[in-house]
Amino acid sequence: MPPEDLSPINGVQTAVYLWTLLFFGASMPLNAQIILSGNENKIDLDSGTAVMVPHAAPDSISVLDFSQFPPKVEHLMDIPNSVIGPPSNIAITPDGQRALISNSLKANPDDASQWVPEHFVHVLDLTGTKPRLLGQVTTEDQPSGISITPDGTLALVANRATGSITVLKLDSMREDTEAVRWLANVQVCEPALSLSDVAIAPDGVTVLASVQKGGYLAELKIKATGLEPTGRHYSVYGQPYRVVITPDGQYGITAGAGQGDPLDPDALTIIDLQASPPVVVDHVTMDPVTESLEVSPSGRLIAAVCMSGSNLAMDDPNRSEKGSLVILKRTRQGYAVSQKLPTGRIPEGVAFTSDGKYLAVQCHPSREIWVYRVRGHKVRDTGHRIKMPGFPSSMRAVIP
Repeated sequence: MPPEDLSPINGVQTAVYLWTLLFFGASMPLNAQIILSGNENKIDLDSGTAVMVPHAAPDSISVLDFSQFPPKVEHLMDIPNSVIGPPSNIAITPDGQRALISNSLKANPDDASQWVPEHFVHVLDLTGTKPRLLGQVTTEDQPSGISITPDGTLALVANRATGSITVLKLDSMREDTEAVRWLANVQVCEPALSLSDVAIAPDGVTVLASVQKGGYLAELKIKATGLEPTGRHYSVYGQPYRVVITPDGQYGITAGAGQGDPLDPDALTIIDLQASPPVVVDHVTMDPVTESLEVSPSGRLIAAVCMSGSNLAMDDPNRSEKGSLVILKRTRQGYAVSQKLPTGRIPEGVAFTSDGKYLAVQCHPSREIWVYRVRGHKVRDTGHRIKMPGFPSSMRAVIP
């Protein structure tokens, strides 16, 4: 697909941003505190179930620059993406120059009230003052969670409808080469087991993939010969969805929802990857239905967003008008819950800025991002809300 230009970014609106632009030249500063939000319009979750929206407005991607506060926000329109899949459907290269965005599904052309899987990932160039689409790269069906190796040379995409991982090669940013190339599809599980997310350790070798309906994490290794399953399966609580690995590589972490009452507590599973052999060391009780979690850049905190009844049907007496943001603090044994804060209904993605000073949470029905301030081990709501041009559904920050 040939490169496709996006609508021009709005003019600089503040003296601070103008100074930054002049100081760093025409390209986006690589130390900018950038968070990307994927905003979908075709699927509404407000009624307690996923419903296709007829004649929906285009989806979009929003660029949030936290190098100033309130953050500068730009919306890039007509970039299809989806809420179906973990909120890790976006990944940004460590140098902040490119982003990959899964397009998991589309409206069924034969029945607009249903959806069918898509099979490509957008490639977004973030180097200029005008972000632009470089093109698309083909995956297998329903690409979902994405992770990029610490050296920025490979990306792994979990294909939820096929149980496979697509391996992508990220080439240097040159006009005469493709930005991203397909290398391989690696089978991890049966399609019905719903491979949802993938995480890469700081060593660039160890990989964890969440097999949601199977109730386990699959371990793989990146080798010179390619991506290879090791056959190791970690038994975890519930149905694992989002999976992360701490910046020091010690812990793999996932959170699973049980199969009982949606108000029953769920749990986060902690795996010690540096034990010999690696093993699950703890289950930490959480609020119900953890949609996503993220580790702070220092590794001292985990932020998890939970439905806590906010995703229930309108006529359900247990429906809540708030979701929850659960903060866990690092201990000698792993992590322990240290704070619980309210957030908007049906929270989807959560992300720390790369300097660790702010935390953003997507709130789906209200089409808002709530912004929290992080100081040491404490998190507080700033009261700042960012309106999105769609239902915010996926989120990722530049990972330092």
